[in-house]
Amino acid sequence: MTKPIMKTFLTLLAPMLLSPLSALHAEETFDVLPAELVDGPKTLMLHRYLLKQTNTALDRREKAYEEINTADDARGYQQRMREFFIEKLGGFPERTPLSEATLGRVECDGFRVEKVIFESRPHFHVTGLLFLPLAQGPFPGVLVPCGHSGIGKGEEKYQRMCIALAKQGMVALCYDPLGQGERHQVRLPSGKTTGPNHTVLGVSCIPIGTNFAQFRVWDGMRALDYLASRPEVDAKRLGCTGNSGGGTLTSYLMAMDNRIYAAAPSCYLTSMRSLLNVNGPQDAEQNIFGQVAFGMTHAEYVMMHAPKPTLMCVATRDAFRIDGAWETFRESKRFFARLDHPERIALVETDETHGFHLQLREGAVNWMNRWLNGKDSHVSEPAFEVLAKQDYTVIESGQVLDLPSERSVFDINADAEKALASTRAKLWRETPPQELLDRVRELAGIRRTALLPKVKVEQIACIARDGYELRKLKLSYEDGIVMPALVMLPANRIGQAVLYFDSEGKHRAMMPDAEFEQLAQSGTMVVAVDLRGLGELHDRIAVAYTGMPATKDWQQWFMAYLLGKSYLGMWTEDALATARWLQTYETTGDARNRIRVIGVGHAGPAVLHAAALERELYAQVELRQTLDSWSSVVKDRQGCGAMLLNTVHGALRIYDLPDLRRVIGEKRLTVVDPRDSQNQPLNATEPTQ
Repeated sequence: MTKPIMKTFLTLLAPMLLSPLSALHAEETFDVLPAELVDGPKTLMLHRYLLKQTNTALDRREKAYEEINTADDARGYQQRMREFFIEKLGGFPERTPLSEATLGRVECDGFRVEKVIFESRPHFHVTGLLFLPLAQGPFPGVLVPCGHSGIGKGEEKYQRMCIALAKQGMVALCYDPLGQGERHQVRLPSGKTTGPNHTVLGVSCIPIGTNFAQFRVWDGMRALDYLASRPEVDAKRLGCTGNSGGGTLTSYLMAMDNRIYAAAPSCYLTSMRSLLNVNGPQDAEQNIFGQVAFGMTHAEYVMMHAPKPTLMCVATRDAFRIDGAWETFRESKRFFARLDHPERIALVETDETHGFHLQLREGAVNWMNRWLNGKDSHVSEPAFEVLAKQDYTVIESGQVLDLPSERSVFDINADAEKALASTRAKLWRETPPQELLDRVRELAGIRRTALLPKVKVEQIACIARDGYELRKLKLSYEDGIVMPALVMLPANRIGQAVLYFDSEGKHRAMMPDAEFEQLAQSGTMVVAVDLRGLGELHDRIAVAYTGMPATKDWQQWFMAYLLGKSYLGMWTEDALATARWLQTYETTGDARNRIRVIGVGHAGPAVLHAAALERELYAQVELRQTLDSWSSVVKDRQGCGAMLLNTVHGALRIYDLPDLRRVIGEKRLTVVDPRDSQNQPLNATEPTQ
């Protein structure tokens, strides 16, 4: 058959290929929107929406920065930022005894090393290496938090930094970060520990209103306690330098701990605008809830440290972009000038990619020498050997979780959740329900339906089916967001409607001869809608990043988090706005559709919130394959990164998902196949109420 004849044949065959049954089998026919919209791919719609709000917030922050004109303005700005930072970290725990110990010593050429261990919290050990000069002290002390290295303090470049400091007459303490080195936090069923775990550890913190950064910052503060307590160290001459994740910790610590005089964060500081517009958010501890909305960016970490000496160590070809680094440097330089010390901030740039490269290490050593040791001449890093594994391993098994009575981040968070559970129970016994629901709204960021713009509807297509029409609709009520919808509109309607939200996509309600088609043929209207970022709006591009969920969702979710928003809050508003529209869709006079709403998977908690907050919108509520409780997420010692999308910052301080189920009531709510924190079925064989 020639190509022209084949083309004609296929053209004639197409209507038969698109018969109702075959079309319903072809998932792609359920797409409502084209792949490319006017402003870009539909799968990046939510990303564009959040990025626009991010840039608007950063514009506000730049305007506020330009109003800092005096030293008093600068000091007031610092105080506001510190108070906000501490609040969003969740505060700090009690300072308990360090219970420090030295478990080994290594004699080296021109310096010595002690293998040290201490408790930053009771039964929560930190392993570290203390690098000491051979001469008599007291010496300046420099804290060296590690970046993202699987072997933590054993990483060669971190060792080289510490050895170079010791050879210049400074004591250096390098310690393992949580999830790395000897401090893995996840123990698999096999008994093996694994890391680095950063974002799954972050997911455990978010529902209780803390941040994984709280653990990291507190470890650093207690490490400073230990360093300052050593007789070889002059506690009035303390510094901090670290690279990448260690650069993050250096930035946080210099902003939060006044004992740090000289600081040199490496390969982290850029501008928040550059980071979020190009790379997107990074690990959990690098995202502080609501910080972009409040106006706390990378430059604020430097400015909180002002006017104490700060050296920005940056790399020309770093993923933490160099243009943003120079913007932050310029803003910080002007801020230091407001405090009469522009000379105390400097920048060293190496023409390299991300890493603690030689020029950056030398820059940090010379900065510490200048401001802590009083030596203002340049020194180069000499050649030397670094420690082998047996010399940088502190405890015999190589993992703190093997120590008797050792606690993990999950254990600590579970204890915090237990205390919150008791508080919640009392709160729900003694507080009027409407007052509690108002607090739920505020916490999750959910507006009342009456305050939401009305949904605008555009019909894209209408296809005749057996006993009903299949309509494709575009629903919109907020600038930048369009929700694709499919409607099974019966020929003979009975005033009943099913509103279906499924995190896997609206197409799952459209299968032929299944429950919803049968309902439509019996007179019940079925409306299936893709919430923002789900279904055909979902960016399914996979990312390979240790400890992260499998898709780019985690980055978009953290962009919302930086704005003080939650996916759940936005999805709930989508569900509320859609239900209000559906009440009168294809009705006449004062008639209203009686709505049964169904939430499946990640869409379930949003449906639960919508139904609890505005009960009059929904006659019946059904949750399928939906997370049972946030408390299970906090208590899960395996880590549950997949549940990131369902979390709300600080929710467990006021309520858990079972509280909302009780508000709806047994008669109106059906729960089918509830899921645990690993998204696995709970041991339920029957639908539960």
